[in-house]
Amino acid sequence: MKYDVVIVGAGPAGIFTAIEMVRKGSKKKILIIEKGVSVENRRCPKSKTKTCMNCKPYCHITTGFSGAGAFSDGKLSLSSEVGGNLPELIGDLKAQETIEYTDKIYLEFGADTRIEGISNPDKIREIRKKAIMANLKLVDCPIRHLGTEMAQQLYLKIEKYLIDSGVEILFSKNCDDIIIEDGVCKGVVISDSKDGKNSETIYGNEIVVATGRKGADWLEKVCETHNIEHRPGTVDVGVRVEVRNEIMEEINEVLYESKLIGYPLPFKNKVRTFCQNPGGFVSQENYDNDLAVVNGHSYKELKSPNTNLAILCSHNFSVPFNQPIEFAQKVGELTNMLGNGHIMVQRFGDILDGKRTWEKELSFSNVKPTLPDAVAGDITSAMPYRTMTNIINFIKAVDNVVPGFASRETLLYSPELKFYSNRIKMDEHFNTNIKGLHCLGDSSGWTRGLMMASVMGVLMGRELI
Repeated sequence: MKYDVVIVGAGPAGIFTAIEMVRKGSKKKILIIEKGVSVENRRCPKSKTKTCMNCKPYCHITTGFSGAGAFSDGKLSLSSEVGGNLPELIGDLKAQETIEYTDKIYLEFGADTRIEGISNPDKIREIRKKAIMANLKLVDCPIRHLGTEMAQQLYLKIEKYLIDSGVEILFSKNCDDIIIEDGVCKGVVISDSKDGKNSETIYGNEIVVATGRKGADWLEKVCETHNIEHRPGTVDVGVRVEVRNEIMEEINEVLYESKLIGYPLPFKNKVRTFCQNPGGFVSQENYDNDLAVVNGHSYKELKSPNTNLAILCSHNFSVPFNQPIEFAQKVGELTNMLGNGHIMVQRFGDILDGKRTWEKELSFSNVKPTLPDAVAGDITSAMPYRTMTNIINFIKAVDNVVPGFASRETLLYSPELKFYSNRIKMDEHFNTNIKGLHCLGDSSGWTRGLMMASVMGVLMGRELI
């Protein structure tokens, strides 16, 4: 089969590449290849079983049309300061202009018109003052919250729009490899994602790889095999923190999502908050190598008494070790082993006391875990000393901004890992050193999150029209 454009991955970057081409009237033949299934067929059994079933051949939370976006809390960050390093490639002005353009597309498909985090500038100044006094930086970013359930409905509309517009989508297909001849990318080799059978070759004039965080490890191997220029980037290792809504009340009301950045002593590594979910739920995601990682969701209607957010510590490696994804995986594997395949949870006070948390102790706490099958234990037995020290000192600093955040009952879940470390070398038109090959979204190392990945897709679509 031969197409003008072949897109690998139906996450936001791949989707918006196709959307922009269609909206601009392109007559090119477009194919999207997706490992998972359509939005309407994605089902996570945990809502009924109350425990992770480790679904095979892939996790429905992370895989399928719209990627992890359909089952995440669905927050669109509306500032170019948030969402990765794409502005370094295309410029801040172009990034911000495209965010505003892309946001309008989301609104057309049913996104909530309300914008969080802009209603009370005086309170924001007070929070920033506290952050400065605690040696932290506050990034107050406007947020459009889709909500987990509403995000699924929105992406279903997008899926139907693309199909009705003539875009072909192949579901349940792995991309096993790309085809490169004489320095030109000619196509991809695919197979059934269920069993790896029925291998076939699909050719295209332009190949767009947008496999998301879940595909970062695969893309790194492809780069090594085919000499695609790239460099190791940053990998984030951390925890998911959960506290009562009362503790986060002011931050939730004023900012909805507080983005705090610090460089705590003694190591001065970058540590930041990420993906805050007021009234949300801690969740589990499973990767193809059976790695269980923690995440967080927030619905529009269904609310819990807790707020959860990630605290991530950035790590960079160069000499003699330059495989950051493998480093993070090893941390996750060790944590999973101690948790017998489950996410682990520990009270902050127990960490300070140098003891593990027991299940009975959680039942006495004000903060009840919203991840019901998390295993109480000792996350510090698996977390590197440098990372854990950074996280502890960062939590203490945040307590000066949000009193009670460092409560002894605050829950820390592990592992929280972000696999977007492989930075593909590209020009501002997203051309790699291989002619006809383009890499987008979180797997490219240039974006982090729904909006910036969508923006990269829009810009790619304009290049391919």
